[in-house]
Amino acid sequence: MWNAFKSVVWAIPKGMSITFRHIFRKKTTQQYPEERPVFEARFRGLHYLTRYADGAERCVCCGLCAAACPADAIYMEPAENETGERFAKVYEINEIRCIFCGMCEEACPEEAVFLGQEFEFSAGSRGDFIYTKEMLLANFDNIEKERVARKYKPFIRQEKFQFKKPAEDLH
Repeated sequence: MWNAFKSVVWAIPKGMSITFRHIFRKKTTQQYPEERPVFEARFRGLHYLTRYADGAERCVCCGLCAAACPADAIYMEPAENETGERFAKVYEINEIRCIFCGMCEEACPEEAVFLGQEFEFSAGSRGDFIYTKEMLLANFDNIEKERVARKYKPFIRQEKFQFKKPAEDLH
């Protein structure tokens, strides 16, 4: 009984000393809705599909992103337009299955799929977490509006087949 009483009497000043030690330190709590958290540049959030400057979508439905996805979260069906160019008739990403590893954006030769900085996406049902091509392109439109407003640097390639053009003379 005496040992139990002694441990309680000793625990109270010990706990209070910890409290008083931390009471005058700088607070690390963020008031979330008012203060937006700042993530590192390597943060991987919600996916988006990019467009060229003329509004055409970049994805040619080559299937490399779906093949590289370890969670098998990407589904796509190819199609061709009148000129013979391929595009994704169906492009879906199941965000519940996705592990946000970034393998899809690394595998894409057209720089069409990226993981953005968006972390606030919630839904009421599981079906709402399957993002279609239109939803992913809308994500890009929102990101592009913000990029233009903040004057961030542009994407690597602005036009189709820019990678086939000779390098500019740097002298």
